[in-house]
Amino acid sequence: MIRTASRVDANQKQIVTALRQIGASVLHVHQLKNCFDILVGYRGRTFLIEIKTSPKEKLTDGEAEFKASWRGSEYHIVYSVDQAIRLVTAPALPAMKTNCLCQTSTPS
Repeated sequence: MIRTASRVDANQKQIVTALRQIGASVLHVHQLKNCFDILVGYRGRTFLIEIKTSPKEKLTDGEAEFKASWRGSEYHIVYSVDQAIRLVTAPALPAMKTNCLCQTSTPS
């Protein structure tokens, strides 16, 4: 559900600008009810980012519910430009190995 009016954190514009300056793609999704603020793509990785002005500012009930139920990429909360840049530029953790039972070629 899209909201027609949503509060934007005071530091969101600076964080989005800084991320774009390093070459990240940034999609605003803060108008989606009970979601997160921005979806960021950088060097083949995707980040779900909630922007808050300080650690004292808590997630809304809807944001907390979304975070708890999300089964995809990690949900991140950032408070500053530096923190956002460190997040997206940090080396990726090695991918988890899974036991895939799928066939990669057809048997002869």
